[in-house]
Formats: sequence, C-alpha cells, structure tokens
Amino acid sequence: MAVGDKIPDLTFESTDPKITSFKDLKGQNIVLYFYPKDNTPGCTLEGKDFRDLHDAFLKENTQVIGVSRDSLSSHEKFCGKHSLPFTLISDKDEKVCKAFGVIIEKNMFARLILGIERTTFLIDTQGVIKQIWPKVKVKGHAQAVLDAIKAAN
Repeated sequence: MAVGDKIPDLTFESTDPKITSFKDLKGQNIVLYFYPKDNTPGCTLEGKDFRDLHDAFLKENTQVIGVSRDSLSSHEKFCGKHSLPFTLISDKDEKVCKAFGVIIEKNMFARLILGIERTTFLIDTQGVIKQIWPKVKVKGHAQAVLDAIKAAN
C-alpha cells in the first residue's frame, strides 16, 4: 500500500464487535498502527501513548485502531491491563498485515523470522491513505501522528 491508495474493505475480528470491517469506519479518519505483540515493552509504550492522546484524536474525527497477530483474547486482556480505549484488530491469519505490506523478515536471535514491521497509516474519511510512517520509533510517535492530522485539517 502507498500514499494515495484506497484501502481494501477487509473483514476482521476486533475488540469492538461493531467494527468488523474498514467500511464500519467510513466518514472518520483512521490511524491504523501495526505493532508486533501485545504486552511487550515497545508495543505497550506505543499503546499507552495513543491512549493518552485518544481524546485529542477523537476531536480530530480520527479513530485509532491497532493491529497485531495476537488473539482477540490477548487483545482484550491487553486493553484491560493498560486501559486502552481504542479498538484492536486480531489478525492471526495476517490478512490485514499482508494487505498493508507490513510482514517482513526479521533477525531474531540469529534466526530469520517473519514479523510485523511497526508501521502506521493515516487514512482519510474516504478510505484513502494520506501518510505512512514505516519503521516507527515509538518515542514521540503518537504525538507526531496527531500533529500531522492537525496540520492536514
């Protein structure tokens, strides 16, 4: 996926039973952030940073949605443990991750594995990708995304 592309209308499981496809979010901007794994240090910090700015995103007509390969049960526990107020998509079959091109080879303990590259997409109210942040460094990222949304509005 690239800037200017329209996102595919995929179906998925999420922590919000009212959100089972991207068309359920039509009319709102979407911050779609992909992260490797629930309850790991970087992913937890990223989730908390988006949590702390959640109201500011809502004021900009923007829904924050996180995506990882964790199970729905894992996501529900992760949300509960860290008071995450936004929706998480469970992408165990990697359908969403593959559509957005975020599955990459990673070197983990001298072994190559396939994993999620931490990436964020800003999607407009019509489902068009407006900005992409690849290879995200967590510190300050949520604020940078919010700043980009405010600058675009």
